[in-house]
Amino acid sequence: MIVKVRNFIKKLKSSYGTRKWGRWASPGMLAAAGLVINSCIEPFSPPEVTNPDTYLVVDGFLNVDGDTSRIILSHTQGTNDDKQFETESGATLIVEQENGENYAFRDMGNGSYTLPPAAFNRDARYRLKIRRLDGREYESDYVVVSKTPPIDSVTYRVDEGRNAMIIYVNTHDPSNQTRFYRWNYEETYEYRMAYYSSLTRDYTTKQIVTRSENINVCWRTLPSRDIKLGSTIKLSQDIIRDIPVNVVDIATNKLYFGYTILVKQYGLTREAFEYWTDLAKTTQGTGSLFDPQPSQVTGNIHAKADSKELVFGYFSAAQEQKKRIFIRETLGAYPRCMAPDTLDFNQAFNGNAVLLYYYMGEPKSGYLGTSESCADCRSQGGTTTKPAFWDR
Repeated sequence: MIVKVRNFIKKLKSSYGTRKWGRWASPGMLAAAGLVINSCIEPFSPPEVTNPDTYLVVDGFLNVDGDTSRIILSHTQGTNDDKQFETESGATLIVEQENGENYAFRDMGNGSYTLPPAAFNRDARYRLKIRRLDGREYESDYVVVSKTPPIDSVTYRVDEGRNAMIIYVNTHDPSNQTRFYRWNYEETYEYRMAYYSSLTRDYTTKQIVTRSENINVCWRTLPSRDIKLGSTIKLSQDIIRDIPVNVVDIATNKLYFGYTILVKQYGLTREAFEYWTDLAKTTQGTGSLFDPQPSQVTGNIHAKADSKELVFGYFSAAQEQKKRIFIRETLGAYPRCMAPDTLDFNQAFNGNAVLLYYYMGEPKSGYLGTSESCADCRSQGGTTTKPAFWDR
């Protein structure tokens, strides 16, 4: 049917001339063409989208540069499935060096597996071996260790047109050997609430007492959710200049009280770069690696018993380079909320309001109370514990 519609349009174009199509086609003719096109639209539900089967997803790499390696096991889900992705615990994960030396990951729960730092041979090849609780086994291809040059600098500047802070990374490899790069980051920001809560409820004594914890100030750390890649393969020198790794919307108030970003850089092999490039194309419309995938980007991990079983993920071994910067610009606006309510004791103690302080005055005295979103920073996903690296 689609082919017939296309042929119909081609005939109309050829009748009036391609360049004069917009000028000479009558409104009635265009409407008729639109009617034919609309009448031929049918829902598109390929099996890759609607398939109820789930497959193993492996996300992580071997960090050979003195830091903990982390791998997450999860399952695929349908593109139209909006539930939280499922992780898999209870598996056995081993990294095997080509000479037979093994390194076992520790199951941390929630599908997360970690491997402490070790003296890895950077000139050796490694592969990942997985054994699930049901006995099924998987292994990756052997991979070489990708060398990663240090990050030269992380810079930032305001893009007034986008009302955002753009953060850039710069690096280079004087030996011209790296050529393929990937970045991710962790951003941490301080935020405060519009009101300060100095009172809380003591349900043991049934009294309203002074609050011991400051819930006005919090810090929140968020990982990167998308894929940032760069290549110098078409350049004469292996130099990366001003690759944007994050865009911070000023309206979010992340930058008002304090912001820091830890950028992580990895060198890639050509094969790994091609995998991440394909994955980036499929996730641009869905959000991240952990969201449902609209197409099959499998990688270098295979089921031992059934070569046709789909396994998603790419195991690699790489050096990790890091650089942290703090941004001390006061951008955005101080948080605002409506005026708090004045409550008597019963309303204050038995209600859900966050209590601020006791007010004495007109038009009446009482406990001032407001919502969590205006006075309890923990309600926005942060913690009142100041990060050890915070230098403000």
